[in-house]
Amino acid sequence: MNGILPLWKPKGMTSFDCVAKCRRYFNTKKVGHTGTLDPEVEGVLPICIGNATKIVPFLTDTKKIYLGTVALGTTTETEDATGKVIEEKEVVSMPTKTEIENALQKFQGAIQQIPPMYSAVKVNGKKLYEYARANEEVERPVREVFIHDIQLLAIDDKKNTFDLYVECSKGTYIRTLCVDIGKVLGYPAHMHQLERIKTGSFSKKNTVTFAMIEEAAAENKQEQLLSPISEGLGHLLHKEVNEALKVRIKNGQKLAISDAPKTDEPFVFTNNQEVLAIYGRHPEKPDQIKPLRVF
Repeated sequence: MNGILPLWKPKGMTSFDCVAKCRRYFNTKKVGHTGTLDPEVEGVLPICIGNATKIVPFLTDTKKIYLGTVALGTTTETEDATGKVIEEKEVVSMPTKTEIENALQKFQGAIQQIPPMYSAVKVNGKKLYEYARANEEVERPVREVFIHDIQLLAIDDKKNTFDLYVECSKGTYIRTLCVDIGKVLGYPAHMHQLERIKTGSFSKKNTVTFAMIEEAAAENKQEQLLSPISEGLGHLLHKEVNEALKVRIKNGQKLAISDAPKTDEPFVFTNNQEVLAIYGRHPEKPDQIKPLRVF
């Protein structure tokens, strides 16, 4: 079986837990997820099965859309609601709609983030959460991410929270974004809850649950739940080729730059809508393109 499972990851499971479970349901070791979701976060987690695992890095490198809630008044060691409180400040007067929207404007476009200590980012070959659990200090790398859109959805004055819509690049920590927004507003803050509603072309409305997978597996119909590999590559340019070029592409041959569409990014060759391969510019020969993945 080859394809992409548009999974709705439930709360309480790690992304790796989901991969392990899918390996059992689909009877294959060739399973990979496309962007880690924290255990307490639910949402869209495309799972690549079989040959689709070849596109994991390309599907991971897509826009993500989240619905989240910022809580003002406390900061935690994990930057979310599960961690120990490390800073408090009474919210005497909840910021107004205008004040919050003005603060959000500071986070439009390219921003810099310092990833949370409780994260899987590696420093010197060791994950940050491993340092955190061992109470070891380590300098965290500053990373640039991109916020395509951020909007205020609602304010709850009684709970000192407000809801956000965030469309962002891969690698964006919404937990950290919530903390940083709180700082602009003058309060310690943390991420109260989070849901990822879209990854690339996969959205909440077309996801499947583990209950649905279990039911399909009982009837040996798991394959019917899979989306074609092409759906995970919709963000890349596609170029349709003839039968003669199809043979060369399927054999993994390098091609002339004139055979490529006009882009510096990786792109997809297709024949009769069938995904043949992902190609990119040759790093050493500017007049050539080379295969990055062949299907």
